Amino acid sequence: MKIRLFIKPYCPWCHKAVAWLDARGVQYEKLDVITDSKAMTEMVNLSGQRLAPVIDVDGKILADFGPDELAKFWEKISTTDGHG
Repeated sequence: MKIRLFIKPYCPWCHKAVAWLDARGVQYEKLDVITDSKAMTEMVNLSGQRLAPVIDVDGKILADFGPDELAKFWEKISTTDGHG
């Protein structure tokens, strides 16, 4: 499973997403869209907006979310991809 998390360093929701993933031992790539303009462009192309965080799990996108939305998204993809 390929997981990428697009974040802004000053974004509290981004910190919550990082903490949520870290607490569950999830391996992911963290992309800072403020320092990496290519990551910003990709995030906008994937999500249709400039708000962070955005997570890409094997092409499934969740944009501008908090921990509750991430938990629901994670549960949904875990049951549909055969890993859960």
